[in-house]
Amino acid sequence: MRKLLAIVLALTTFTTAFAQEDPTQAPPKKTYKITNRSGDHFMVQLATNIWDGTADTVKDYLKGFNRSANAYIMFNKPFKGSPKLSLGIGVGISTSNIYFDKMNVQIASTKPNLPFIRTDTGSYYKKYKLSTTYAEIPLELRYTADPNNPNKSLKAAIGVKIGTLLGAHTKAKDLKNAAGSTLNSATIKESSKSYFNTTRFAATARVGYGLFSVFGSYNITNIFKDGVAPDTKLIQVGITISGL
Repeated sequence: MRKLLAIVLALTTFTTAFAQEDPTQAPPKKTYKITNRSGDHFMVQLATNIWDGTADTVKDYLKGFNRSANAYIMFNKPFKGSPKLSLGIGVGISTSNIYFDKMNVQIASTKPNLPFIRTDTGSYYKKYKLSTTYAEIPLELRYTADPNNPNKSLKAAIGVKIGTLLGAHTKAKDLKNAAGSTLNSATIKESSKSYFNTTRFAATARVGYGLFSVFGSYNITNIFKDGVAPDTKLIQVGITISGL
């Protein structure tokens, strides 16, 4: 009886050791936690604006760094079959500022074409900008190399966004004469959406690591209505800060 027990114990020990060391056994599959993980639920974007397609007579008067800021609250839904992929959808605000040097844009005009008025031969404003604000719904297909540690992982996303125009205005400050002397330091604003497309579509892409990425967006639709100005599309290039 003792010999039989000894043989059984020896066989059990051998079988267990063989099973543990069997090189033909597949390694355990890596699992990902796809619930309650951070997933870029909040995004802030800082960018420069480029007008693509605008007339040379306008482009020559664009000035400096045409900055913008966007902010979005996003819902992130990972794919169960492919945890590295997820779908992001949200809502937010997008702004755009275009600065002009010695040119006025009369968006409150009633003329059939949007007037771009040169002021380089007379009085001009030292500071002049055209600003627009859109409410937007962004949609992204996202890739995260390490879904368990998204804040320390390579990330990429492509998508689209649809927006509706909330407002457009110009802001002028510090009126000067041709010699450069200040005539009036008051700030003048004009607001009107009459020349603008109130709906816009844009294609988007971004790539980065952790909380920071570079992004680009290209308007598929024109900024202005057909016939009131040259076909002009907005391009934004900048950085995205994301997390939560």
